[in-house]
Parts: sequence; C-alpha cells; structure tokens
Amino acid sequence: MIAPPDRFLLRKIARDAIKYGLRHQAVMPLELNSLPAEVTKDGASFVTLYLSGALHGCIGTLEAYRPLAVDVASNAYAAAFRDLRFDPVTADSVDELDIHISVLSTPESISCQSEQSLLNQLKAGEDGLIIEDEHHRATFLPAVWDSLHSPEQFVAALKRKAGMPVDYWSDSIRCYRYHTESF
Repeated sequence: MIAPPDRFLLRKIARDAIKYGLRHQAVMPLELNSLPAEVTKDGASFVTLYLSGALHGCIGTLEAYRPLAVDVASNAYAAAFRDLRFDPVTADSVDELDIHISVLSTPESISCQSEQSLLNQLKAGEDGLIIEDEHHRATFLPAVWDSLHSPEQFVAALKRKAGMPVDYWSDSIRCYRYHTESF
C-alpha cells in the first residue's frame, strides 16, 4: 500500500511533470535523494488523464525497471504529449486535468490452454490483463472492467486492441494478470 502522503506526492509529481513538459518539451528531471524511499523504489505505473470527464491520455509501463517517481513523471509527460490518440495538453487545459495513477503489481503468467480457460480464470473488476502473441501485445488496466463487464467482452476488446481478430486463439498466446493500486 502506498501511504496517503506518497500518493499526494506522486500526483504532484505527475502534474508538475506535465507543466514542466509544457515549458521545456522534455521529461522533468527528479532529484531522487530528496524523495521518500517508497517512491524511489522501482515501480511500474500508468498515468491516465481526463479532461472535462473524457479520457485525454493514458500511457504506462508494465514492468518495474526505474524508480516509481521517475516512472510516474515520464508517463505523465507521455500521456499529456505523446499519446497520439489525443491532442497534446495545452497551457489552458493543464489545471483542468484530472490525473489518475495506477501502480502495477508484477505481472503473473496465466496458464491457459484455451480462451475458455483464460475466461474462467479472470476476476472481473480485479485483474489487469496483458495478452501477447508474436508481434501483437496489448493490456487493459483493471479499471476497464467498468465499461467491459464480462470476461468475454474484456478479452475480445483486448484482442482487438492488440490487432488480433476477436475469434483468434493460438497455442502460442501468452497471458499475464496484474493488479493495481489506483488513486
């Protein structure tokens, strides 16, 4: 569990990173030795931006390979300026952004010999899912269960996102579940 003061700090880092990005067109550097230990441990995160209640960017990492604070700052910058689905954040809109941070657990492999086996193992509302096969890869955060309520809908939409047909299945598909702490 990330303590409330560290959650507040990570949200501040995300917003500051976006403001820094507006001024410098670069990721904000962080002085790690001035930050609490909890946010300097390696961590994986997604930063999701909403503007006027609508999605306006979502970028993240699936595996922890850098300090969590750096991951949040980098993903906030990327969500604001590099998510090609949306126009970049502007100076006029930065203060209006609703910033959501999801910190991911380590992904765990799911043993699934069939799509039905995968569907039977998923916990709706709890599991994030990564699906990959050859050069296709995509993920949905657990929050996506809010709009795709059944495992069948969830997996079909994730396959579409990965560029696979919804009826596709192969013995080489690999699936991983993870959980998030979101704030």
